[in-house]
Amino acid sequence: MKISKLNTLLAMLAGAMVVAGPSAAKDYKSITFATDATFAPFESKDASGKLMGFDIDLGKDLCSRMKIECTVIEQAWDGIIPSLVAGRYDAILAAMDINAEREKVISFTEPYIKTPVRFIAPNGSSLLEFNGTLEDLTLDEVGPEEQAELDKLTAAFEGKKVGVQVSTTTEAFMKNFMPNVELASYDTPDNMILDLTSGRIDASLSTLARLKPLLEKPEGKDLTIFGPNMTGGPFGKGTGIGLRKEDGQLREMLNKAIAEAIADGTMKNLSMKWLGFDATPKK
Repeated sequence: MKISKLNTLLAMLAGAMVVAGPSAAKDYKSITFATDATFAPFESKDASGKLMGFDIDLGKDLCSRMKIECTVIEQAWDGIIPSLVAGRYDAILAAMDINAEREKVISFTEPYIKTPVRFIAPNGSSLLEFNGTLEDLTLDEVGPEEQAELDKLTAAFEGKKVGVQVSTTTEAFMKNFMPNVELASYDTPDNMILDLTSGRIDASLSTLARLKPLLEKPEGKDLTIFGPNMTGGPFGKGTGIGLRKEDGQLREMLNKAIAEAIADGTMKNLSMKWLGFDATPKK
């Protein structure tokens, strides 16, 4: 879901970090999550300005299980990891994909959801005629079959412009795996979809967890999802909560609460409510 601009920051942070020694157990009474409220249905604002979405509901559930108070604050995406490392909050709950670049600087909980990434285009677009070989395209190891599919996609996008959100795994994918395709990067998903429906770009790329609910909204009624279900590689291991590397105790607490939410069906219920399908990680 949301990398490339972050890469420089991550590299700088990783180079500046020192290995922390064992820390004493902490009695957590409260924690503060940071989120970027521009990524519905995970986090956004209602008409009154109140935060809402999958991650907001999940944070409340996890804190209830841990029996601690939680606060959610807003943080711009580009600064969300540096501000965590600087100690301005305790964790990132913002639909953040777990990938190797980020893991150089911060740690993550176990994934709480895992969804593929797909393309979307306006109805009637020639892109919707794309007929690939692979329904599922896994990018952990790109062999001849996977490369052939990427080549087909690149050929299909000749002369087209694809929109992505800046500093995301989707932007990194396009630059690394389909570098010959013209790219437009946006500060927010809403601005990207506005340009897509206005014809200023030909397609956009995002997580299915964002695209599927979009189809149910007025702005998505004339759009169609297409292409393979893409996972792995730059898209990481799934979506997790980001923490400072030294906060292992908090990570264990959150992992326990996440496991409970998955086991008792809460995570599935939140997925169905906000995403329209079960995005619970499958072992």
